[in-house]
Amino acid sequence: MPGALKNPFGIRSKLVFLSSFLLVIPWLGYQYILEMEEYLRRGQEQVVLGTAQALATALNERPELFDEGTFSPARRSENLYVYPIYSPLSLDDLTLVDWRDYQRYELSYGRANTIATPLNPQSEFSRYYHNDESLNFKLLLGEHNRYLYAYVKVVDNNIVYRAPDSLSIHRSDFLQVSMVSRDNQLQRFVISPRGPEFIYAYEIGDDLRDIGALEHEERISGQWYETEDGYIVEMRMPLNMLGDNFGLAIYDVDSAEARNVNAVVATSSVNNPQRLGSLLRPTPEIDKIVEGMGHTNSRIQVVDRGSRVLLSVGDIQSASGLSIAPESPEESDNRYWRYIENNILHPMYYRVLTKPSNDFIDELYTGSTLAGAHLSAALDGQPRTQFRSIDDNRTRILEAAYPIYADGEIMGAVAVDQNMNGIRTFRNQALETLFNTILGVMLLVVFGLFFFASRISARIRALRNQAENIIDDNGRLKNTIVASGNSDEIGDLSRSFYNIVERLGQYTNYLENMSSRLSHELRTPVTVVRSSLENLGMTAQDKESSVYIQRAEEGISRLNLILTNMSEATRLEQMLQTSEKEVIDLEKVLAGCVEGYRLAYPDAVIKADLQGPVMINGVPEYIAQLMDKLIANAVEFTYPQKPITVFCRAIKGRAVLRVTNYGPYLPEEMKGRLFDSMISVRPQEKQREPHLGMGLHIARLVSEFHQGQIRAENIAEFEGVAITLLIPLLPDPHR
Repeated sequence: MPGALKNPFGIRSKLVFLSSFLLVIPWLGYQYILEMEEYLRRGQEQVVLGTAQALATALNERPELFDEGTFSPARRSENLYVYPIYSPLSLDDLTLVDWRDYQRYELSYGRANTIATPLNPQSEFSRYYHNDESLNFKLLLGEHNRYLYAYVKVVDNNIVYRAPDSLSIHRSDFLQVSMVSRDNQLQRFVISPRGPEFIYAYEIGDDLRDIGALEHEERISGQWYETEDGYIVEMRMPLNMLGDNFGLAIYDVDSAEARNVNAVVATSSVNNPQRLGSLLRPTPEIDKIVEGMGHTNSRIQVVDRGSRVLLSVGDIQSASGLSIAPESPEESDNRYWRYIENNILHPMYYRVLTKPSNDFIDELYTGSTLAGAHLSAALDGQPRTQFRSIDDNRTRILEAAYPIYADGEIMGAVAVDQNMNGIRTFRNQALETLFNTILGVMLLVVFGLFFFASRISARIRALRNQAENIIDDNGRLKNTIVASGNSDEIGDLSRSFYNIVERLGQYTNYLENMSSRLSHELRTPVTVVRSSLENLGMTAQDKESSVYIQRAEEGISRLNLILTNMSEATRLEQMLQTSEKEVIDLEKVLAGCVEGYRLAYPDAVIKADLQGPVMINGVPEYIAQLMDKLIANAVEFTYPQKPITVFCRAIKGRAVLRVTNYGPYLPEEMKGRLFDSMISVRPQEKQREPHLGMGLHIARLVSEFHQGQIRAENIAEFEGVAITLLIPLLPDPHR
């Protein structure tokens, strides 16, 4: 119906909308995986607490391990003390800021610690004759995660580096590291740089001057950098290189020309294994016990009653607890899928998910003491676990502490920490797999529904197009609907439409032929009545009879005119089918017609606005018949003394013929139906002769015969109506 609103949502849109409820499936999967993550978190909590309990049980009833005296090394001793470090140290930041919590334990060496070596052949009492304080150093050793860390802060008023092209390592300032290995062999290493750089250690033989005996030792790493009053060497080496004896010596060269060793300051006699200092660690027994726990993928720390860290194994960045197996090579070979994952799916997923990162700093453990509610509870005798978030909640830490008892007293506690990145990574991988699978299934379902809806929409649209093409612009049935052979509802609807159209076509054909049948059937009785009235008129003598006979003849004339009008359109259609067109000048045809209309309608003002030539392919007689209908219609509706204008031009490849008159506007609802058969807008009381609404219908038949278009419209500039005819022009042969 005309007033119905168009629904913006078609079948496809509705099916896609309904399929959006499938999004509840990934939500349910997401909730399931979050629940699974919670179970994993609880399991990891029990594992961490169990690790702390197992280690605390191994340390119970051993009070000597927590003796305070082990943390007060005697100064001026040849022995070297190693202190537990809570986190890995940076060896390339050119500062000692990482050591700030331990620098109070550093040892100083100077004039009293000079020794004689083959490079400075003096007596072993040379320290008594070395009065120069220009050479001294400070030393600190620490242990973290099975590595020995050390820094040597040297005061030297003149630093001499190894020449760029020199292979000798003894003709410049250098550092000698001596140790007795675990198989009781003396090993000596030399660090002799060519400038501030990463250290490059060499193992030497019996003689420092023997270049051929030098071997690179890559397990010793670190940095040599300068300070205002000398230089600093930071280095690291694995503990499994070391035995029980250890020493360091600074060799000083003051002249870059002579390059002789002037003095050597050392922690002990570095060239004699019997006189090397001992390497003392405050918690050697604890270390042996904890060493077996080093494979738990956790950070383990042992603290005493004062929350002082005695030992730290592992670092929190790598202590993820849950190990994720790496992807097999087969899964990563599809580079197209990897591209989709990395550039489309992952950026979308990680707007919701939290991507764990091991690049964080645990600021709670930035000192030599440990703190936390879990540790406080353990030192009060209550094992506890807790979760802690750092780095804007992107990383969570699981911490557990268990008390250590000796003689019924709490001597300390074991703290075991893990980050939750392993579980989060596992959760993310599970969610990615789930989302990828669900996304694939949903895409298949949505595309399937979309294809199904498109198929249904296409069939409905095809049925609609057939229904729209059944009736032409003139309201006539010109096609039928092809009945579908499908057994569904749409096929059944098309067959119902087919039956309706067939019956409607039969009825329309009956109506179209009714006028010609009536005209044919009524013409004979009308002729009989007319002839009888003529005969009666010749025999009738009285005046009253003559009046009645005259009225009867007028009625017969009107009836005859009706029959003529009814058959005129039918005859014209039949003639149009057999007529042949010719090249005519429309302007000349119209000029002749206008002259005739001025004679036929002396009371009407008919103006001609013609400009030619306007060459078309047509039949002049039919054009004149069309003009007869248009002018007759205009004359009947034009206001008195108002002109009727006939306009003709060749415009943009078409002949434009327009007849305008001053008169009442056409009703809006009649504009589209004005040229249909048996349509009239004349008031019944104003009809001077019978009208069946066939005049403009005939005009439309003539315009269609000439491949033209005809329309009627109201004029906005004044009260009037214009009927416009557009006919294609003949192609211009000169173009």
